[in-house]
Amino acid sequence: MEKIASFTVDHQRLLRGIYVSRRDVTRSGDTLTTFDIRMTEPNRQPPLSGAALHTIEHLAATYLRNRADWKDRVIYWGPMGCRTGNYLILSGDLQPEDIVGLMTDTFRFIADYSGEIPGASPRDCGNYSYMDLDDAKAQARRFLEEVLLCMKHENTAYPE
Repeated sequence: MEKIASFTVDHQRLLRGIYVSRRDVTRSGDTLTTFDIRMTEPNRQPPLSGAALHTIEHLAATYLRNRADWKDRVIYWGPMGCRTGNYLILSGDLQPEDIVGLMTDTFRFIADYSGEIPGASPRDCGNYSYMDLDDAKAQARRFLEEVLLCMKHENTAYPE
């Protein structure tokens, strides 16, 4: 069986950042860009807690789908199974540099969030009590301050 592209990335050298994981062209000719929003260094830093990652998922997905200038381009936001980050799929042929501002705003929103977590009710979510807002805010602030606000080339290009 052929190895999929994401399993060919050297995770031992991968840094936190924003990477283009793949580009796909739909049958109608639209380009979809999948971004790897890597919040922790794989195999070198602890993964995010499941509850924090679930909270980040709810907050980021809600924020992105309500942001007037991007909501029509948002296809998907969701966690990686390894709990080291998230995937963001947007319509368009985009580069990491095109969304640094969007991700900065998204993670600032999460870091500063207070109130009820959107969709955190038994009616709206399959595991609504599996949330940790305090940890989600701390992880979002860490990613914002240590990565997004000081992005370098190595935070946007997969290691060779």
